[in-house]
Amino acid sequence: MPIAKGQPWGAPGELPAGGVVVGSDAEARAVLMQARAERRPFPALGLLGGDLCRTLGGGGGTELQGVRFTIDLGEALLDGRLHLFVAHLVARSRSWGRAFVAMNAQSLGRWNLGPRAHPNDGLLDTYDVRLALGQLLPVRSRLHHGAHLPHPGIKERRTAALQVELDRALPVRLDDVPVGKAKVISVRLQADALTVVI
Repeated sequence: MPIAKGQPWGAPGELPAGGVVVGSDAEARAVLMQARAERRPFPALGLLGGDLCRTLGGGGGTELQGVRFTIDLGEALLDGRLHLFVAHLVARSRSWGRAFVAMNAQSLGRWNLGPRAHPNDGLLDTYDVRLALGQLLPVRSRLHHGAHLPHPGIKERRTAALQVELDRALPVRLDDVPVGKAKVISVRLQADALTVVI
């Protein structure tokens, strides 16, 4: 059940038997995609690094801290193929002047790109970005602190499912893994889909 505002979240717990330790969002995604391809249940994940780990309060390192969470899982339909993502989907032009982003985690690298995103609220935080050249630097300078919102060139929407059609196909990255280009992007959330330990 997705977290409710003001309720405690997470509990002490070790990685269960069969769990897989990963060091990045990309590794987490690969484990889940393999389980899906083999029609196996998703294993619990031990997170040692990545944007999802950072969002959950993990500092990275070589050992798990022993805090267990239930989280949501993002799904993206791109050109008829279903993909998974744990932290984020980013479709963008080289300059970021045109982009579509779906966040399940709060951060994208050093940027606080989804300041209200929570990995167990049952919602993806999506941003449809159309920025003029002169707006790029001011917005970029505020990304570290999450102070880039609200902005008239960034349409924010919190939703469990959404489809967008872009003006042209843009390169898409899921959990920082390039997966090709897409013009029509459908995203949705599987609530309470995974157990993770930081």
